[in-house]
Amino acid sequence: MASETDPLGDGAYDTVDVARDGYVGRITLDRPEAMNTFSTELAIDLDDALHELDERDDVRAVVIDGAGDAFSAGIDVSEHGDYDTKAEYEEWVARMEDPFHTLAEMHTPVVAAAHGHAAANGLGLVAACDLAVAAEGTMFGATAPKVGLFCMGPSVPLMKTLTRKRCLEMVLTGELIDAETALEWGVINRVTAEGDHVDGAVELAETMASKSPAAVQMGKQAYYEMEDMPYHEALDYSNEQFAGLCTTADASEGIEAFLSGEPLSADEWPGE
Repeated sequence: MASETDPLGDGAYDTVDVARDGYVGRITLDRPEAMNTFSTELAIDLDDALHELDERDDVRAVVIDGAGDAFSAGIDVSEHGDYDTKAEYEEWVARMEDPFHTLAEMHTPVVAAAHGHAAANGLGLVAACDLAVAAEGTMFGATAPKVGLFCMGPSVPLMKTLTRKRCLEMVLTGELIDAETALEWGVINRVTAEGDHVDGAVELAETMASKSPAAVQMGKQAYYEMEDMPYHEALDYSNEQFAGLCTTADASEGIEAFLSGEPLSADEWPGE
């Protein structure tokens, strides 16, 4: 892998920074003066950056983190006054949730690296990512009821992550939980020392990136397809997808290397 960070995006993004280090892509939410809240521009930039990285053969995993003192404090409610009708508000909030659709549809696994606060849509972003790491002291909350709104969009990835009682406790009370509680409840995978959350997320990303790209990408897509299928239908679908994976160069060369006692390194996978 390359050791230096390679900036991406050619200046196309104003509210996120995009880079690549080896096989790991990095998206940094970059509105620190607004606690990385989701403005319309940030939502669009984040979604476009996810698509850009997903289309690159040299990116096998992605980390999303936030600049400044917080991961993301939710939607920028200062935009609320820009709209009047229900249709306008629906179009506005749909843009905010576009990255949640993309995270579930893209081939590449994504790890959230949270610190400070991950609230409302920021919490939803953590839940929508495939994996998540948080620094000690990070606070998580579905805080929208405190301003007369409700975390309906974030509820969708949250209800896939939490039990019903845990999810409803978060969205109905709007109260914050700490990183250790978030770990216990299953909102995140790991807690790191303060300041080490990005390194922890990159470690997870590099672990995935070192494995077969075909297996990880096909496996992620199959998981999201099977998640809501009836049991027997999911098993039949899994057999179809596994058979397809068996025909790839990654499977042929990976199995051959394993049986020879010399498993492939990250740079040796055919990636087909």
